[in-house]
Amino acid sequence: MKNMKRVLFVLAIALTCGAYGSSAQIYVHVRPPRPTVAVRIAAPSPRHVWIDEDWHENNGAYEWNGGRWEEPPHPGWRYSAGHWGHDGHGHQWHGGHWHK
Repeated sequence: MKNMKRVLFVLAIALTCGAYGSSAQIYVHVRPPRPTVAVRIAAPSPRHVWIDEDWHENNGAYEWNGGRWEEPPHPGWRYSAGHWGHDGHGHQWHGGHWHK
């Protein structure tokens, strides 16, 4: 019975740590510069939407990942572009998303 309690306790701690780790947010004091040239190739289809600016976290820093075509996940959906937010911690990228 003692071993079962120990296993459950360790499992509860592991799950709690995983939940906090997955919600980590990356802040930077100086926003990374946006590349001055983004090559826009022809759209693969009339349904595709150009995603102009997008950043992704990589090892605690932001990397440019913009300049691509994406097809909406469902007909009639629109893309809301991502944007930089700022608060007392610094700048943070809020990624774009699809919505009805």
